[in-house]
Amino acid sequence: MKKVIFIIGTFFFFTSCEDVVDVDLPETEPRLIVDGLIRVDKSQEFIDVRIRMRETSNFFEDNPPTQVESAVITYGVPNEFGEFVNFASSSLAEEAPGTGVYVPDSNFSSDQRIRTESAKPGTIFVLQISHQDKFYYARTEYAPTVPIDNLQQGDDTLFNEDETEVIVTFTDPFGQNNYYVFDFGFGNFQAVEDQFFQGQQFEFSYFYDDNLGTGQDINVSILGANQDFYNYMDLLVEQTMEDGGVFETPVATVRGNVLDITGQDDIDIFDNVEPPNDYALGYFAVVQEFTRGLTIE
Repeated sequence: MKKVIFIIGTFFFFTSCEDVVDVDLPETEPRLIVDGLIRVDKSQEFIDVRIRMRETSNFFEDNPPTQVESAVITYGVPNEFGEFVNFASSSLAEEAPGTGVYVPDSNFSSDQRIRTESAKPGTIFVLQISHQDKFYYARTEYAPTVPIDNLQQGDDTLFNEDETEVIVTFTDPFGQNNYYVFDFGFGNFQAVEDQFFQGQQFEFSYFYDDNLGTGQDINVSILGANQDFYNYMDLLVEQTMEDGGVFETPVATVRGNVLDITGQDDIDIFDNVEPPNDYALGYFAVVQEFTRGLTIE
């Protein structure tokens, strides 16, 4: 009984010494976040354009949706001087009030959807955004890719028995440097380059940390990528492996391609020696996508 009384007394002693510590976090100006990954399915007539706009918030809060004054995508194939001779544009509008998701404006006087046939090698897409008296600019080239040859479940594990192995096989085109981003669902991405398997069929394993249930359906997608997008995703995956998804909490140190050009005299900023120091978080990319499904056994 004395031992019990001593333990109880010790418990109350330590609990009574607990203090609530208030930590003053530094106040920072909210920054625009642009989730502009546009996936192109060549089997569809139109590209599914959906761009998510948010703002950074306090450390312990979710990043809320934000509204922009205007968002326009301009696209075309530049000539030898880098100028658009024939180009088209798509004006975007918020899909539903308060969502921060922008799609082709259905109330515009003409059809603002982008036809899939417009996405071809050499096509440049430019995103221009006006948000709270600031102007943002992002430029990207359409990135095609190859289909997944085979997708199957494996039996191996990497760290624990609850993992599920998925084996992906695809064939890399010969004669060029290629980059890929794989989307395994649930916020899981993997960036891959063909440095060691150029022009060959390549197979690799991906391990899901969660215990996927028997009969559960999953989808795996291969996305095209240029070197800049590959570098961005590779670094972002590395920094957010434990945070539940690369687009959930963008890391401030990972610089995307959405630049703040407010006050810039020359909009063709990509020809300058260095881009502006001000930029939004996130990335704008237009990439081809192939998807295959798998049922977990």
